[in-house]
Amino acid sequence: MWSRLGALLQQVVETREPSQDLLQSFIQHWKGVTQYYLETTDESCPARNTDIPWRLRQLLDILVFEENGCGTREDPEGTNSGPVDNTGPCMEYLLQHKILETLCTLAKAEYPPGMRQQVLVFFSRLLSKVQRPLLHYINVHRPVQKLIALGGDTVGVTAHKEELQFLISICTKLEKDPSLLCHVLENKNVNAALSAEGEEEEAVGSSKHKPKQSLFKALLRLCMCQTQTGRLAVRAREALLGVLRAAQQEGRARLIAQSDLSKQVVQRLCELHHEIPLSTHPCDITAADGTDWRAEVSSEEYNAMPPEVSAVRRFLCWVEYCNCLLKESHEVIAETIADSIAERYLRGILQEELLHVSELRILRSTALLSAVLQRLNPSALTHRLLSFLLGVDRGPEKRNTSEPQLRTQLIQRCNHLSDEISLTTLRLFEEILQFPEEICMYSLVLRNLESRGYLSAVHEESRGQDSEAFEGTDELEEDPYFTDGFPDTGLRLNNGNKDRSTESSGTEQNVRSFLSLVPEEMKSSDSGFDTYLQDALVQYRGCCQHASSWGWPTSSQPLSTSHSGQEEFYEGLFLQVLLDRLGSILDQPYEMNLQVTSLLTRIALFPHPHIQEYLLNPFINLAPGARTLFSVLVRVVADLAQRSQRVSDFREMLLLIRRQLTGETPVEPLGHETLCKGVVVLEEFCKELAAAACVTHHPLAF
Repeated sequence: MWSRLGALLQQVVETREPSQDLLQSFIQHWKGVTQYYLETTDESCPARNTDIPWRLRQLLDILVFEENGCGTREDPEGTNSGPVDNTGPCMEYLLQHKILETLCTLAKAEYPPGMRQQVLVFFSRLLSKVQRPLLHYINVHRPVQKLIALGGDTVGVTAHKEELQFLISICTKLEKDPSLLCHVLENKNVNAALSAEGEEEEAVGSSKHKPKQSLFKALLRLCMCQTQTGRLAVRAREALLGVLRAAQQEGRARLIAQSDLSKQVVQRLCELHHEIPLSTHPCDITAADGTDWRAEVSSEEYNAMPPEVSAVRRFLCWVEYCNCLLKESHEVIAETIADSIAERYLRGILQEELLHVSELRILRSTALLSAVLQRLNPSALTHRLLSFLLGVDRGPEKRNTSEPQLRTQLIQRCNHLSDEISLTTLRLFEEILQFPEEICMYSLVLRNLESRGYLSAVHEESRGQDSEAFEGTDELEEDPYFTDGFPDTGLRLNNGNKDRSTESSGTEQNVRSFLSLVPEEMKSSDSGFDTYLQDALVQYRGCCQHASSWGWPTSSQPLSTSHSGQEEFYEGLFLQVLLDRLGSILDQPYEMNLQVTSLLTRIALFPHPHIQEYLLNPFINLAPGARTLFSVLVRVVADLAQRSQRVSDFREMLLLIRRQLTGETPVEPLGHETLCKGVVVLEEFCKELAAAACVTHHPLAF
């Protein structure tokens, strides 16, 4: 108790020394630090067991007391806009005698053991407790740069906590005054960057040799550090993000853009990509959760996970952090980061894996792309990513072309011999089509529909004539597979207006056409399409919101006068593969059918008149050799009618399969499962298309 009281009294005495004695006390404590190296003989004694920590605390307390006593004074001449710095004698002594340089040298030597931690703590407290600007002094920012660089070596004990506190103290200063960036970042283009903003301040004290580790490299290294609490990595990420948020003026943003920030960001991304095992299942990648970069995940938690799960989570967590950096940074910084990721990660790593012949590499890279797209907001990176996947060509697509190579291979893999590769690639395109970028729909769907080449030359002549507009109805009714005619859907959209009455009648005909495709004796359910209407309406409104800024026409464009119908219509590779897959709906796995029909429904709900005409209008006059979604379905139903006759008790088996799919009965092996499951999907798909035809023409009616 007496010892504690004595220490308290001693502290009071020291903090109340006359101002003229502060400098002598400061010098005495500094000599106490240097004297240790002249007198000690025990090189194994840790620094915390010496009086060095106490001496350093006294130095800092004196500097803070001096600042509070001296403060600042106003400029008597009135020439400056703010207060004039009045540096006290102790601070002048620290600067003139390069005390910080000496401490940095002692930290590098790591003598006595643990000295680096003590120096980091001193620097952190100095920058955080002394209020006057310090980083613009050459004898401050030069040792700060050197101390930052020391964090990358392996000498001495690990000092992650102390290093992070030191870096956070720097970042806090930079957030308050981004003009100090030029004194912390090592960059040969400092003056050029500042002149772009109109500032003439010269970067002082640039080192001749670039440090091994920059501020951003140090922060990003700690961002990936796994500790027992996990809080350390989150604080490092927040500190870096704070600096980027503050640097919103173009000159300072260019200064950061010219640093090694983008290089370090993408280097971490590439390292984490390579840590994901090739054997990782695609579903473990696309269904990964808990990837919020702010989540505090300890090293113990990661170690308890399967290796592939922890590797995927770390990678996707970094993707989400990169997305945040792109969103919060100045445009100049975001563009630089996006360029670096596109060059080093997309083209440097992913492209090679996507074009590889190894199924494991194909599956991993394709699934990772899907997961990345799920986590990206529209930014400079997403535009580069979509251009990387789909190319930039906007002309009509020619049949049997293979350029660009990556786009062609990805689309062709939707119909791959490996069902797993096909499913994984189809899911990738589902993510692409959900992205609110016009290039997605245009490159994959609209390029070859703009000219309406799927129509015959006589279609325009018969347009607008009600008697001819629905003459296809009679043709369908005469078809042997539609002997029952159209069912009564109960749909009534007529509001009394003649023009709207005609349009409503056409919509009803379209809806009935899809609902009547599957004959009654081949159906497994008597439910209508009402259950799909609400979902279709929600999706349609979402598609309309995405397309609102794309400048799409509200009505079909007239057929070109050069449209002769001599050149066979080509729907484009993506639609070709989807329609081919749809044509095989009775012979492919249930999961595949669900994915294909989901994609086609998604496309049909986009508010472009040519898309809706091509996919949702059964009555258009087709050009020779052209096919539509409806014509493919007609052929599927015709094939089903013949095959069902060769299966005994087909209807009973179909009903049993449906009950198994809905969970009403236990799953047990049955014959013709693939066929029956295909029929169930076909039946429900027709209801989805009927709902799509309904809401795309009359969204306000629901």
